[in-house]
Amino acid sequence: MTHFQNPSRRHFLRHASAMSALVGTAAPLALNLSAIGSAAAQSRSEYRAIVCLFFYGGNDAYNMVLPTDAASWSAYTATRNQAPDPIALLAPGTAPNPGAAAGSPARLGGVLPIAPFNAQGRSFALHPVMGNLRTMFDTDKRLAILPNIGPLVMPTSKIQYGQSGFPKPARLFSHNDQQNTWQALGPEGTSRGWGGRLSDAVMAVNGRSSAFTAISASGNAVWLDGDQVTQYQVNTTGAIPLGVDTAGKVYGSATVGSTLQRLASSARTAHPFELDAAAVGQRSIAAEALLRTALRPASDPAFGTAPATGSYNPAADPKLMYTNPLTGNAAFNSLAQQFQVVARMIDASIGNRVGMRRQVFFVSMGGFDTHDGQNKVHADLYARIDQALKYFDDTLGGLNARSRVTTFTASDFGRTFTSNGDGTDHGWGSHHFVMGGAVKGGDLYGACPVLGIKNANNSDFDSSPDQIGNGAMLPRTSVDQLGATLGRWFGLTDLQLLDVFPNLANFDPIQRNLGFLTA
Repeated sequence: MTHFQNPSRRHFLRHASAMSALVGTAAPLALNLSAIGSAAAQSRSEYRAIVCLFFYGGNDAYNMVLPTDAASWSAYTATRNQAPDPIALLAPGTAPNPGAAAGSPARLGGVLPIAPFNAQGRSFALHPVMGNLRTMFDTDKRLAILPNIGPLVMPTSKIQYGQSGFPKPARLFSHNDQQNTWQALGPEGTSRGWGGRLSDAVMAVNGRSSAFTAISASGNAVWLDGDQVTQYQVNTTGAIPLGVDTAGKVYGSATVGSTLQRLASSARTAHPFELDAAAVGQRSIAAEALLRTALRPASDPAFGTAPATGSYNPAADPKLMYTNPLTGNAAFNSLAQQFQVVARMIDASIGNRVGMRRQVFFVSMGGFDTHDGQNKVHADLYARIDQALKYFDDTLGGLNARSRVTTFTASDFGRTFTSNGDGTDHGWGSHHFVMGGAVKGGDLYGACPVLGIKNANNSDFDSSPDQIGNGAMLPRTSVDQLGATLGRWFGLTDLQLLDVFPNLANFDPIQRNLGFLTA
């Protein structure tokens, strides 16, 4: 079911569209016709953005979102209270013990109850350090939960999973392959991400430079790669200049600076590699020149805190600080800084300084490969996520842009529900968040899995309709359904969605929209 694209055609399309966007050459007739078709499909002209927050390593979401009804909690505590370092969190209402070991469940206190509109006859809670997200879920109603979601070719039962000929995602449980499958709907080597393909469909509604349609604040991401769209990477301070400073100088000389840029953007021969390198140089120079004036500084009160004296230092900005649960001290949150540059880019778009109407963004953090030491690692990671998402939500609120931006989380895979003693191993289905002013928050969208325990033969296969062995969960909701729901909000038609998400045709039409977004 992996959708491959001829490399030479893909190179031509991306090269032509990027060059026409930034250096003014005429686009091929085929691209113009495609753009006209895409533009006609857009029913909305207001700005909208989708932001992917990716957790590299495979997040153990079964300690992030927890069912706490009696049956679920009994299975949870029995399964995760394993030596040598139990990873079972404590029941709601348990007071923290400041004298307990840093990061331990006793030190953290009980999980934080939440109240979904549709609790599915159960009760739920979040990890103890996620107080901001609990408020966003319960009170603000700008956060929703997608339980037990993962890559699927089609709806799959446990019996079908066990059938060798039944279509399943390739290379399950592999970090690289499942990172790629979440982002590009196919294992490593699949080179078009669904964020990039959504961007292809909406490029026509963007203005001056479609180079800013798909933006990463976290290095290269296949999720952003499309047929026409070329992802644009920024660092946490903004645009990445090609060798020159803000005055266009190198070694204090404007002549050296202009010569360097001319050489970097010129091809001396017709060799394809040299022509492509020159095109990259041209795009980089033009994009950096535009963003240099379009982005408000990070120290602007909308995004950060200007120092009383001296230059702005993000590592000392209170807005980018979180409380480290292992030390109790304030510490710099690099994830919040990634969201800071995304917010600055969004501000430039809604302020009509870069001419965008649709954008997709990618941010990420690592450290989720928690085979051991999970208690401490999770506490710190989740505290960073909690603060960073609150920072982003607050900043968008100040820009009056909450309803225009939808953020979702993703990861390689969920981990096993079973404990290996102080961590968890590779799984499949997982829980994820969706955040934004257009999100119908305060609810679960999808069925939370039944938690099972191992029997005398050390097997949990028969104890839950969702567990397929060693606590790995068989997803009930697919990445295609998530993407299609976001894509519809973005303005894509049903036909466009079926093109972007080829597996979507295998799902009942009424199940293709998960319903967590307003129109």
